[in-house]
Amino acid sequence: MSKENEYRELFLAEALENHEELNRLITQLEKKPDDQLAINAIFRITHTLKGNAAGMGFEKIAELGHTLETLFGEVREQRLELNSDMFTALFKAIDTLGALIRSLTDGSKVAYKGIKTKLEVICKQASTPSEEKVEKKLEEPAKSVKPASSSTKKIRKPRKKSPAKSKKDTPATSKPAEEASAPQEEVTATAPEPTEAVAEKTSAETVTNKTAPEPQEQSPENKIVFSDLVQVPVRKLDNLLNLVGELIIERDRIIASHAELTGANEYSRLNRISSDLQYSVMDVRLVQVGFLFNKFHRVVRDASASEKKEVALQLEGTDTEIDRNILQIISDSLIHLVRNCIAHGIEHPEARKQLGKDPQGTVTLKASNENDGVVIEIIDDGSGVNIDKVRQRGIQRGLILAEQAATMPDEEITMLIFEPGFSTNEQINAISGRGVGMDVVKKALDSVSGKVVVHSAAGEGTRIRLSLPSSMAVKGTLLFEANQTEYAIPLPYTEAVVSLYRSEVHKVGRGLAFTYQGKTVSLVFLKDILSLPQDASVPQPEDLRKSWEQLHDESQLEVIVVSGGSHTVGLVVDKLLQRKEIVEKPLNQPVDQVQFISGVTILGNGNVCLVLHVPAIISFIFQTAHRQSGALS
Repeated sequence: MSKENEYRELFLAEALENHEELNRLITQLEKKPDDQLAINAIFRITHTLKGNAAGMGFEKIAELGHTLETLFGEVREQRLELNSDMFTALFKAIDTLGALIRSLTDGSKVAYKGIKTKLEVICKQASTPSEEKVEKKLEEPAKSVKPASSSTKKIRKPRKKSPAKSKKDTPATSKPAEEASAPQEEVTATAPEPTEAVAEKTSAETVTNKTAPEPQEQSPENKIVFSDLVQVPVRKLDNLLNLVGELIIERDRIIASHAELTGANEYSRLNRISSDLQYSVMDVRLVQVGFLFNKFHRVVRDASASEKKEVALQLEGTDTEIDRNILQIISDSLIHLVRNCIAHGIEHPEARKQLGKDPQGTVTLKASNENDGVVIEIIDDGSGVNIDKVRQRGIQRGLILAEQAATMPDEEITMLIFEPGFSTNEQINAISGRGVGMDVVKKALDSVSGKVVVHSAAGEGTRIRLSLPSSMAVKGTLLFEANQTEYAIPLPYTEAVVSLYRSEVHKVGRGLAFTYQGKTVSLVFLKDILSLPQDASVPQPEDLRKSWEQLHDESQLEVIVVSGGSHTVGLVVDKLLQRKEIVEKPLNQPVDQVQFISGVTILGNGNVCLVLHVPAIISFIFQTAHRQSGALS
């Protein structure tokens, strides 16, 4: 479905809901015409309906909605009083409005100008004096000057006279009559107003009658119409997705168990239908990132005011779609990142002027689709990350050694800002200095198998790139064996799969390393890590080289190269199996705190497959290396 048709459906659903609410409110208002809450609600609904219709290009609905809005604006300001005749016209207008909305789907022609003109005439009565008020104004000057009463009647009902006769009568006019003529002129100056209103009404009706293409106007039938859209609670969608996941697992089991007995195409139709069902449910859970991005105008305003800076927000790619649950999980992370850009990146207006920049800084939120995922970028045009300051603070906090810091590339130094408790602000204020914001970002991304990369240029700004899966329902993984157990590793963390001989692996300090694309990469045997006891916070170096030392030089190793943050590691596995999309289930108590495992799934052969928590493994490897005096770099 195209975006235009999707927006059209959304408009129709909301318009029908507004029409139903208008019917209810006007029925309520007829019983109690002075109900100010109902009047205000009707005014708001007609205003919203008019704006939405105009934005979609539905001019007839917009015009009638505008007329209703104007009428209830006059009622709200107490310039117009509702009566029984008006309610008859209002109900007809609401029925016509409903017919116009329904015509968008059935294509029927609806006459609306007659009732629209009638409402416009009623609106003009609010600003035009009534006949009773005009009569009172006519009587007041007549009572004040009694001798001129006959003159007044002549002015109100003039007779046709010839030019000659009128000239003779002019000098014969008495002085009192002349005095009386002055106030009478004021009356005659105000009296034509109702005449003009009647003339406008007559001309409008004439124009309406002359418009041939308009169908003959009839009172539209008030039908009960149901919207094509249904609002469903998210918990019901989650439950549906879980059931579909169970269906997929059962499908794979059936296909795997009968693969030898039946042909390869026997279950192709089942496979296709179940896959279509799965992706249809996933599609229902997708929402546009603009739903979240549009909330950041206030975030930027508050943060810039707190920091006494001038910052503008720009949004790009707001129509990019992503799983609602992922958007909800990263919402707090985006708030921390935007605040961080304003607090640490954007300079004060005076400093920006001295640097030749616009006094007003810019923060950009940008979303785009990339491969099977979504990329969200947070960009600022500030001063960039102070690499030297981050390096110094990392050494002070014991995150890296001074020897390591001297050789680490800037990209790895920059990633230290995501360590727990890390902050370069000396003073704590409302939005920075506590060192908890960026740590929250890293944990949130790890929970959805996301990745973060920071690109910064001194004096030009910073670009923080978040790579996210488009859906949490299905996860692409690489299956392998280690210690005769099947495992799955998420594809977003997988860089490559390579084969090595033992002779190509070297000892570096207390660890192992190999060369990959011209860079030295740390190597670890996965079964050595998984065999460690739970309380082994700092394993001995020989514990992570046990499998390597048992191999001869010509042994071939299967290595999965994974990356997380600024680190890249090679994981040696026993056997590579296949690439497969799985439905991951979270671990429940009492095994929810198992180290290095993020969830489980059931394979087609009925075996339970554990899903590796790659960020936890990488963090463990490099923390161990740091505690062992920086053996791995």
